[in-house]
Amino acid sequence: MKRIVIILMLFNITSINGYSQGCCSGGSGSPMVGGVSMGVLQQGQFDFGESFQYFSSDKFYAGSLDSSSALVKDIKTSYLYSRLGYGITSKLTLYLEAGYFFHKTETGFDTDRPDYIKKSSGLSDIIIFPRYNVYDITNSKAHTELTLGLGLKIPIGNYHDSTTVYIDPTNGQNSKTVSPPTVQTTTGSNDFIFYGFALREFKKIKLKVFANVTYINKGYNSMGEKFGDYASIGLFAGKTYFKKLGVTCQLKYEWVDKMQLNPNIDLNALKISIDPNSSGSKKLSFVPQLSYSYKSITLFGLYDMPVYQYLNGVQIGSKYLVTVGFTYRFKPTKFLWKVKEN
Repeated sequence: MKRIVIILMLFNITSINGYSQGCCSGGSGSPMVGGVSMGVLQQGQFDFGESFQYFSSDKFYAGSLDSSSALVKDIKTSYLYSRLGYGITSKLTLYLEAGYFFHKTETGFDTDRPDYIKKSSGLSDIIIFPRYNVYDITNSKAHTELTLGLGLKIPIGNYHDSTTVYIDPTNGQNSKTVSPPTVQTTTGSNDFIFYGFALREFKKIKLKVFANVTYINKGYNSMGEKFGDYASIGLFAGKTYFKKLGVTCQLKYEWVDKMQLNPNIDLNALKISIDPNSSGSKKLSFVPQLSYSYKSITLFGLYDMPVYQYLNGVQIGSKYLVTVGFTYRFKPTKFLWKVKEN
């Protein structure tokens, strides 16, 4: 597969993964979604990728048990994740990444309420994400590599959209309140992303075993909200058939810390109503993945299957999470700039 290993790059999201954040909010875990995850690119090589992710759930949890206290009917999102990478040297690669929500929709039960459906769309975040290969050795039997990355997530979408909750029948005036994190396209905070990737390829049997670790340190936004830090560990095994068809199995563990509210900001004045006790989660998933490569293009699809979920308080959990996309890698005849290596 030309060293392409298809996995779900751990999201949020503004993310899509780690939906439990804030009361029934489905807030953000990792802002990264689907695509190619590997060490670094070749010097002068470009990597362009697009991933489309669909999420839908109507399952509520109290701890690890199903909850009958459904706060909304369901939550659905459609998300496009774009990535462009360039190999500055054979060891250093720079990625620029961005996300766009076609929609984030929360549907309630009371059809008579003006906020029966809460919905938004638009840009979410951009990510500046350099990666550096710290170890790479190849012999006739195996290939081993280790790559570390440090990224910065910058919000560019709106994180304080409001929803009409009451219409005065006498004068028609609208009363609004800030929408829940479920339907905000970004958390509004600058976050740091720490990333590690390790690969062991057994050439004789054409088997790749690899792992990645992601930690996202969340900041406060201007409304005094700090969505919980996010951590994930992914273990993978991948094999190529007929030189073009890739099959990869992933076991993924995700942890989202409880959110925090700045005590120095008057949340009532901002009309924010969030219960930090109903935030934070743990999730273990099995993620089967298929990919097909033709020359420089790879198509892929994966499905996140929760094995275990634990959510603090009462929150909506993960049910359907599907990602499809493609990557295209190419190397121009001339470098954008030439970096002389020792």
